[in-house]
Amino acid sequence: MIKKPFPLVVLFLMAFVLLRCNPLEEYVKLQGSALGTTYSVTYRTPSVASSDFSSLVSRITGQCLDKVNHSFSIYNNHSLISQLNDNLTSRTDSLFRIVFERSQDIAAHTDGAFDISAAPFFDYWGFGTEKRDSLKKGDLEEIKNFTGMDKFHMEGTQLFKKDPRCRLSMNAIAKGFACDLIALELTALGITDLLVEIGGEIVCKGLNPDRKPWRIGIDSPRDGNIYPGQSIEVVIKLTDQALATSGNYRNYYIENGKKYAHIIDPRTGTPVTHHLLSATVIADDCMSSDAYATAFMVMGLESSKSFLEKNPTLGAFLIYDDHGVFKTFTTNNIQTGL
Repeated sequence: MIKKPFPLVVLFLMAFVLLRCNPLEEYVKLQGSALGTTYSVTYRTPSVASSDFSSLVSRITGQCLDKVNHSFSIYNNHSLISQLNDNLTSRTDSLFRIVFERSQDIAAHTDGAFDISAAPFFDYWGFGTEKRDSLKKGDLEEIKNFTGMDKFHMEGTQLFKKDPRCRLSMNAIAKGFACDLIALELTALGITDLLVEIGGEIVCKGLNPDRKPWRIGIDSPRDGNIYPGQSIEVVIKLTDQALATSGNYRNYYIENGKKYAHIIDPRTGTPVTHHLLSATVIADDCMSSDAYATAFMVMGLESSKSFLEKNPTLGAFLIYDDHGVFKTFTTNNIQTGL
């Protein structure tokens, strides 16, 4: 599984499973648990669909989730990424190569703010696969010797490391990729209106049951706001795009009076301490949204705003703390409001 503690977005959908606009074109909602979190798929059934269409959608969705879990779960000792991390194999599969190559691109594009090779840092701070015992500050400089994307290279279908201690974690991009994969497979079935959500990462196409753009609620990053939908900061209207949110206000621990959040700067190996609390990114694919949302949380407010000015194809909604007051920054290419 690929863990994510709580979704940071809320879907504003009808409370029932089926919305019958037309007996042959009903909206159906499929939901469950996978990848260490929850997922939901809402779609409009094509008018030419067969009687067992919903079973087909359920089966394909499950197959996609199983494939992603098999390739990318660091919590599954038999997954491909675990075998690569444990030096039991160097051979990869097609899904792994897609995500690895995209991760390389985004790591370069963000000057290392997004880096899937930072897994040892997450272990060090107690946010990885190992239980947190104590923080051994003297080890941090040594860990830097076997992190960084330059320590990995792909040759054909094989992944090679410069140091056997190098480890990967794709938790900050794999759920977004899973959304893309499911949406791609379901679109191939003739579905034109759908929303795929996994742990708060979203891909949507077409229109919602009200025949309007999909509405996504972004949670307020307030301390104690542990339940999705309890306190909404903004509603974003979305269609034919993807969205992902990253924040540092739900996955953290306090030790000796100090707060340690799970957002780690791969360039320094330490938790970030700036005032950006939540980053929501809109892009053409969810794999990119997922990765850039994490990168912005590492970069901080001003660097993220500068990055967005140079990359106008991305949309973003940023929430930050200005001396105890929540403030927001929104790019002009996204729609908000009910």
